[in-house]
Amino acid sequence: MNRIKNLQDLFKRYRRPGDLVFAVSFFVLSLFLLVNLPAQTAWVERTSLFAQPAFWPAVAIGVMIVFSALHLLGAVVSERIPGRLAEVLYWARSLEFAIWFMAYVAIVPLLGYLPSTALFCASLAYRMGYRSLRWMGISVLFAVAVALLFKSFLQVKLPVGLLYEWLPVGIRSFVMTYF
Repeated sequence: MNRIKNLQDLFKRYRRPGDLVFAVSFFVLSLFLLVNLPAQTAWVERTSLFAQPAFWPAVAIGVMIVFSALHLLGAVVSERIPGRLAEVLYWARSLEFAIWFMAYVAIVPLLGYLPSTALFCASLAYRMGYRSLRWMGISVLFAVAVALLFKSFLQVKLPVGLLYEWLPVGIRSFVMTYF
C-alpha cells in the first residue's frame, strides 16, 4: 500500500483511460442542454424567481456546465495514464446491445410483439452464453410471460405484426387479443 507523503500528493490527479473522452462528451452534452433550454422551458412574467418553470433547470444546467468544464480542464492538464483506446473500446462494446434493441424494434412491426420478444430473448440468451435448450426454453417462457402480463393483465396495447395476418381467422382474433 502506498502512503501519502504530503498534501500535494493527496490532490495529485492522473488522467485515467477514457477520462478525456468522457469529459469532452459530458461538456458537449451540457452545452447542448444549455442551447435547448429556452425551447424546453419558459420564463413566466409576474412569477417569483424560485417559482419560474425555467429556474431550476437553468440552475442544474449551469452547475452541470461549471463542473463539466472543470472536469474537462482537469483531464486536459493532468498527467496521462496510457490505455485510453482500450478503455474507449471497452465502453464501445456496450453499443452492441443498443444495436440488438434497434433490431428488436425493427422486427416488432413485422413479426408482432410476442414472436419478436421470444426471438429477442432467445437470441440475447444465446449471445450471453446461455446456449442450452433449457435456457432457450426459459427465455421463450419469459417472453410469453411478459406478453401475457402486458396484454392480458395490464391491458397494454401491444403492436400486432404482419405475421398475424397470415393466421387462420379463428386463431388470428385470439392471438391478436391475448398475444
